[in-house]
Amino acid sequence: MQLYNTLSAEERAELIDQAGKQRLTLSFYAYAKIEDPKKFRDDLFLAWNALDALGRIYVAHEGINAQMNVPAENIEAFRETLEVYDFMKGIRLNVAVEHDDHAFLKLTIKVRHKIVADGLNDDTFDVTNKGVHLKAKEFNEILEDPNTIVVDFRNHYESEVGHFKGAITPDVETFRESLPIINEQLQDHKEDKNLVMYCTGGIRCEKASAYFKHQGFKNVFQLEGGIINYAKQIEEEGLESKFIGKNFVFDNRLGERITDDIVSQCHQCGKPCDNHTNCANDGCHLLFIQCDECKAAMENCCSTECQETIHLPYDEQIKLRKGKQVGNKVFRKGKSESLKFKHSGELSDTALATAPKTADIRQKIKVKKTLVGKAEHYYVKANIGLFTIENNELNLGDKILISGPTTGNQELVLEKMFVNGYEGTQAKAGDKLTFAVPFRIRLSDKLFKILD
Repeated sequence: MQLYNTLSAEERAELIDQAGKQRLTLSFYAYAKIEDPKKFRDDLFLAWNALDALGRIYVAHEGINAQMNVPAENIEAFRETLEVYDFMKGIRLNVAVEHDDHAFLKLTIKVRHKIVADGLNDDTFDVTNKGVHLKAKEFNEILEDPNTIVVDFRNHYESEVGHFKGAITPDVETFRESLPIINEQLQDHKEDKNLVMYCTGGIRCEKASAYFKHQGFKNVFQLEGGIINYAKQIEEEGLESKFIGKNFVFDNRLGERITDDIVSQCHQCGKPCDNHTNCANDGCHLLFIQCDECKAAMENCCSTECQETIHLPYDEQIKLRKGKQVGNKVFRKGKSESLKFKHSGELSDTALATAPKTADIRQKIKVKKTLVGKAEHYYVKANIGLFTIENNELNLGDKILISGPTTGNQELVLEKMFVNGYEGTQAKAGDKLTFAVPFRIRLSDKLFKILD
């Protein structure tokens, strides 16, 4: 009986590319009393693994919190696996506005103490006494009320790239930090104001609304289904978006665009940008905003120190991390003295720039080209593609085309290339070629040389 993943992320990505079928990115949650979370977890794994459903899921005695990627053809069968449980009958699935076949590459279901770390003692208040749920149209209307205070219950790295206009956006790294801050800040408005809250998918507000009602707030409201569901509703109903910018999401996409407004800056050069990245140094892995130019110049790193580190032999990198906690336990998310243009807590409702319109990547383009090779691997953290050269040759400065069923048709110029591990100017048949690729490639992608 298989209860854990047996494939690596790379192997799973290759299978997804070979299948060439649409996958849906979605999320859902439910608070319920679960007597045996371990058995619940194992039952879900068996059912979802059979449907090729992938994702990151937390289960606890208090319920379930899931972000997932499911084959579109299996979505009804997936719903049936939820309907087995009374507390998930008719559950709302928050389907993403944008989809990525590689949003998740493993099925990870973990048993936790809580499905969201809120730091609250649930025995001290009625967690079922929640705030009023508002749909997108109702949410827009209440935002126009001068007696409304709207609060973003997400973290600083989420609200920085997108938020509702006029919202209070706490400069915090965790949900639990925001609760006492907002409670103290709004002490004088418990009876005379509408406390309206929102988060990504609704789960944080589900608990926060009950907590604030317990704290004495009389008029508590929450956005039903969070920003994900709001984006879907405004599109379907033709409503004005009161949300500006990008919605941060916790999968490989790191964000989906709600409006064309860019409200944040590259943390390294200050250029308008709202693309998150993780530092390529595994001993850092800092989450920050980085534009394409800095990504290329800094090789996906947050600092010159990290950039120097990634060029060390791997065993030396391991030695540098020895005895230290890694990743998020060392560095605050998006907060480092190396990031000169990080202005956490100083968010604006004014767009700094407009995101460029992107053409349909599946649109066929008519160019003269010749097949050169195929994709072998994509290093996600470093944004580096590895290709095998099978035919002809490539030279520094050549214009190339990377093409595939999911990637579409993407043109690049070879400005820097590594041949068989060394920086070079020409790659021939049989060579392994690596170079920076500012988008995810798949193992089914082909590499072409564009002819003049």
